[in-house]
Amino acid sequence: MASLSLSFLVEILRYASLLCLLCLDDMACVVHGAQEITLPVTSLFPSPICKASTSNANSTLKLVHKNSPCSPLFNGEPVNHTQLLLEDIARVKWIRSKISGASAANSLKDSAVSITAKYGAGGTSYLVTIGLGTPKKDLTLLFDTGSALTWTQCEPCAVSCYSQAEPIFDPSQSSSYANISCSAPSCTQLPSGTARPPRCSGSTCVYATGYGDQESFTVGFFATETLTLSSTDAITGFEFGCGQNNGGRFKGFAGLFGLARDRISFVEQSATKYGRYFSYCLPPSTSSTGYLTFGMGSMTSTSASFTPISMVSQSSLFYGIDITGISVGGKPLSIPSTVFSNVGCAIDSGTTFTQLPPTAYNALRSAFRQAMSNYKMSAPASGFDTCYDLSGSTMVTVPVITFSFRGPIDVQLDTSGVLVPVTQSQMCLAFQSTGDETAFGIYGNIQQRSFEVVYDVPGGRIGFRAKGCS
Repeated sequence: MASLSLSFLVEILRYASLLCLLCLDDMACVVHGAQEITLPVTSLFPSPICKASTSNANSTLKLVHKNSPCSPLFNGEPVNHTQLLLEDIARVKWIRSKISGASAANSLKDSAVSITAKYGAGGTSYLVTIGLGTPKKDLTLLFDTGSALTWTQCEPCAVSCYSQAEPIFDPSQSSSYANISCSAPSCTQLPSGTARPPRCSGSTCVYATGYGDQESFTVGFFATETLTLSSTDAITGFEFGCGQNNGGRFKGFAGLFGLARDRISFVEQSATKYGRYFSYCLPPSTSSTGYLTFGMGSMTSTSASFTPISMVSQSSLFYGIDITGISVGGKPLSIPSTVFSNVGCAIDSGTTFTQLPPTAYNALRSAFRQAMSNYKMSAPASGFDTCYDLSGSTMVTVPVITFSFRGPIDVQLDTSGVLVPVTQSQMCLAFQSTGDETAFGIYGNIQQRSFEVVYDVPGGRIGFRAKGCS
């Protein structure tokens, strides 16, 4: 009877796979087995057409991939995966420099005119549009859970501004703008969020901060303004950076929206309104939209699985999580628990690919290759060592990859978080090795795709809700 039931299940899955070939909407044709997922190869590649969300809820911002056709900055250019990986490496080095206690700003010069940087915009960064000023001006910013300061370029761009799609914010045209004094407590507390001491221009507080690519930076006036999320949601007296000297790899977007764990982040500044509670969903495809929501939603409390936020040594900016295991195709990998516990891990919206210690990465790679043995491997591409040529395949069966976190909870990755397209026919395993067993791990944004990721900061926990963008 057991063998008959198994044969019947196999026939059902085979029939469902055949139905997928006849579907008009590839993304709707996904067949779930206990240990693997079969889906059309075409569904793994982004569409050139935007499939926009219709969510208009208060305190919710539409979230889009930087290279998405849904983005106001989209120029039609395909993603350069080599450049993406290089930018990701720079981001990872910047994070590790902060966590290790090394100075992330040791190459920053004292002059506001000549200031180098430590981190540029990642290749798969995500954007939100907020309103700033009275009357409000819409500005498209990178949202970043690893950065504290929210900033935008400001007129008159006293030193330099890079090219952005929207008009540069002009504080002289806003009735709610005000500079922050050098003597104000918020000015003296800037270093925790910027890693740089403030300076003064007359009596006005001047901030400076840099990022991980050794090129990108922003310097300007620390000020207050009205920040608007929707027609009914606004934060008055919001402290932000009004950039007068900005440059490096920044391009197109108007600045950064900081959500890290620091008093100057939006999360803390809006605490009385939203209770330090926010969530986001990164869409499974770059051609669709997600969202960033503030405040406790009605759906998340009952349907998300939570893991405790762990402390990240040497830096309170990052949200730490504890990986306890990984399984491929329903089989737990033989990875000693100390591989993860000895180094720690942070969840980050700005790092693309999850960074695993070599022991964990090698075990994952080996199991994945074995499960994908029916498909032709291709040469390594764009820094990825496990790639497949799917040009002759209509359907592809991918093993389920599940991450276990302290709780305990299990998070089964969406297929968009397992394989990344690097050409029109080539797909690669979307993970990276840290290259060093002692290097800090990072849970990247591509593995977070399709989940509503819930940050309950006062509760000290992070949750995952599957199919969160639906």
